[in-house]
Amino acid sequence: MSQTMTAARKGPLARARDAGRPIAELLLKLRSVLALAVLVILFSSMTSSFLTANNLSILTKHVAITALLAVGTSFVILSGGIDLSMGSVVGLSGMIAGYLILNGVVFDGGAHFLPVWGVVLVALAAGAGVGWLNGLLVTRCSIAPFIATLGTLYVARGAAMLISNGATFPELAGEAARHNTGFPSIGQGYLLGIPAPVWMMALIAVAGWVLAAKTPFGRHVYAIGGNERAAMLCGIEVRRVKTWTYVISGVCAGLVGVIIASQLEAAHPATGQSFELNAIAAVVLGGTSLLGGRGSIGGSLIGAFVIGVLADGLVMMGVSEFWQMVIKGVVIILAVAVDQLQNRFQLRAAGAGK
Repeated sequence: MSQTMTAARKGPLARARDAGRPIAELLLKLRSVLALAVLVILFSSMTSSFLTANNLSILTKHVAITALLAVGTSFVILSGGIDLSMGSVVGLSGMIAGYLILNGVVFDGGAHFLPVWGVVLVALAAGAGVGWLNGLLVTRCSIAPFIATLGTLYVARGAAMLISNGATFPELAGEAARHNTGFPSIGQGYLLGIPAPVWMMALIAVAGWVLAAKTPFGRHVYAIGGNERAAMLCGIEVRRVKTWTYVISGVCAGLVGVIIASQLEAAHPATGQSFELNAIAAVVLGGTSLLGGRGSIGGSLIGAFVIGVLADGLVMMGVSEFWQMVIKGVVIILAVAVDQLQNRFQLRAAGAGK
């Protein structure tokens, strides 16, 4: 009765605004899907080669890189953190893989070469190690995530440079005598006509979705991002959960480093620069709040496609690389602005429901 009387006292403008609020909230939630649809229609109408099989294959390879990073960083952002070290971890893991393939591990007076799967595991372990360090700095040393991961960004990039003194590790095909051939197939191979990195993207995305949406760990991540103090009072091991989110991010970045090194058959310490910006932009475009506690792996995946389609379309249209950087910056700013707008809508809705 009181709600009816309150609604009756509102003016026509207020009632119209209330009626349009659900539509605005729906559009905000579907912003990544709408943006993707608009970009596909725009670029396909402006260049006939955009929707060709060859271009779509190249596009999905590029998207897979951003999507893998986005899955990892989604967990960090959902918990209320940020990871700026991902791009440097990409370069570091690629350099570690290249070093092991070319030089092996020296002990007992000689060089011993790991099989490809062993090289991959070591590279992923390096990514997990940087992620663990990030988690340690954030949870145990109480350093702000932005500062902690900014520091490890420089540490990981410097370590990648030190491995080869800034040089490139070329010709990573391996040698049959060393039993370490097959590394290029990780990034260049196909299965059922689909590039191997795309299969990896799909598997990691599904695993990430299950972990975030269907397990206690995922529920704890959301709870910590929503209200860390309340989560702690509920008995959630906040430090452990937050540390694992950074480890997941590090592993995903390590996998990307391996994929890129195998695609190029070479490893360079500068690989991965600014990759973290694309990943964060994809996550925010996909509807994950930078404040934590809201978002999904599926949304981050769609956001990665938005970033990939935008970059691919601009290249095909012959847009200058400098303008591409400007446009990407504008997209990131708009993504954060829309995220803040959605937060305000939700706060208003919560206030109106009380």
